Amino acid sequence: MLPVGPATKVTIYLNQDTGGAKGFLRDEILSFLREGGVGVGGATVLHPYAGFGSSGHLHKIDEGGVAGLHLPVVIVFVEMTEKVNSILPALLEIVTDGLVEAHPTQVLKNIVGKEKVVS
Repeated sequence: MLPVGPATKVTIYLNQDTGGAKGFLRDEILSFLREGGVGVGGATVLHPYAGFGSSGHLHKIDEGGVAGLHLPVVIVFVEMTEKVNSILPALLEIVTDGLVEAHPTQVLKNIVGKEKVVS
């Protein structure tokens, strides 16, 4: 579990249809962070409603056809700075298209409650 204190937040911006070596790039990145011996405590994939990149073309979730498939995807994770620095070279090699940024952050609270799911 990530301790309270200084950490680094990494954000990766991609298109959901961007391919990687073995499938979709977003899936390869998640697999790397989860199963690649990296040991990242967690990551989240966000699917925005709309976005545009360097081409300037706006892609929206309610568009049909190819334009509707070329939507932005954002992957975010927070981890100890030392761990981020150790995995960053491999992560940057995996990301063949998109933008990767990292910012110092402060973990204020990190708790897993006993009651995880309300049914």
